[in-house]
Amino acid sequence: MIDFDGVGLSYGEKPVLAGVTLHAAPGDRVALMGPSGCGKTSLLRLAAGLVRPTAGTVTCRAKRLSYAFQEPRLMPWLTAAENVAAGLDGGAAAMPDALRWLEAVGLAGAADTMPRELSGGMAQRVNLARALAREGDLLLLDEPLKELDKALREDILSLLDRCAVGRTLLVTTHDAHVARALAERVYTFRDGTFQLEQDI
Repeated sequence: MIDFDGVGLSYGEKPVLAGVTLHAAPGDRVALMGPSGCGKTSLLRLAAGLVRPTAGTVTCRAKRLSYAFQEPRLMPWLTAAENVAAGLDGGAAAMPDALRWLEAVGLAGAADTMPRELSGGMAQRVNLARALAREGDLLLLDEPLKELDKALREDILSLLDRCAVGRTLLVTTHDAHVARALAERVYTFRDGTFQLEQDI
């Protein structure tokens, strides 16, 4: 589904990634762990084709991509439901699906709420609903539980686990529990690159 071969990335003169080799077949579930600033988000951006590597190659064979950004990036002029529907094909006809996914993340009552009226955790759940609604064969989740209250984390984690079945998943996290709950393989940043953990 997606292959990173000797991938390096620099922003101007600042190196971010070097020598990353990682392969995920259809249906594989991979977690990326490491400290802030080590390049986890950059790897997802490379996978999505939002940036190009400065060394090596990224090959993505996904037919459809779902991406939940670390920051919600909601369109401020649209309601929560309209933000979810905006990621779908079909215009207004997509609204029933959007409402279904808002209900799945516990926000059935917030469909008509504007982004400025949402808490950080609510905005993050709208962000996740928008990504999950696309039902892409490649699912990219960047710190998906960020901003969520402890009371919600396990429910959302269970939802993500169910939604990842049959998809290729790349998820970034600082939380070993999240990595082990969602992924079959965990790559940890050490010695300047991402290395596969031998025992998860």
